[in-house]
Amino acid sequence: MKIVLASGSPRRKELLAGLGVEFEVRLMSGIDESYPPGLTPEETAETIARKKADAYRPTIKDDELLITADTIVCIDGKVLGKPHDEQEAIEMLKTLRGRTHQVVTGVTLSTTERTESFAAVSNVTFSQLTDEEIKYYVETFRPLDKAGAYGIQEWIGYIGVERIEGSYFNVMGLPVARLYQAMKQFI
Repeated sequence: MKIVLASGSPRRKELLAGLGVEFEVRLMSGIDESYPPGLTPEETAETIARKKADAYRPTIKDDELLITADTIVCIDGKVLGKPHDEQEAIEMLKTLRGRTHQVVTGVTLSTTERTESFAAVSNVTFSQLTDEEIKYYVETFRPLDKAGAYGIQEWIGYIGVERIEGSYFNVMGLPVARLYQAMKQFI
């Protein structure tokens, strides 16, 4: 089967390439990433990944396996998506500092015959970051394209993450070990 990654995320491309599989990237804009209220974080991430898969479904050929994903950050039952601006990114990081939060990635695998979804959860504990560290990170790394306003593989991950329970790669945006197992079921 040909593998198609429906994502513009450079991190997802890097992580899927790390599995040693050949794949094509397919992009589509304007996909509705909203979700109904009252869902668990796992259901939220899976719902968005499935919506992305539904949008791409008409483009899937019989010999293709489509992979879609969505990553969210949750704390105190609140979903933190991608910040709209630097001030929102700073506020998100202030909320996360000194605390443990969840990073949830929903993944959907689709063929013309079948669709399966799963969610992976990692707990991440940040140190008590200072206002200056947060401001420096946001101004220097501009994490506006990242759920929760941070990339664990960047400077803030080096200096601010005290502990991770679960997959590091999930926090980056794609739980590759779990994805690999799921892909084996399709291929």
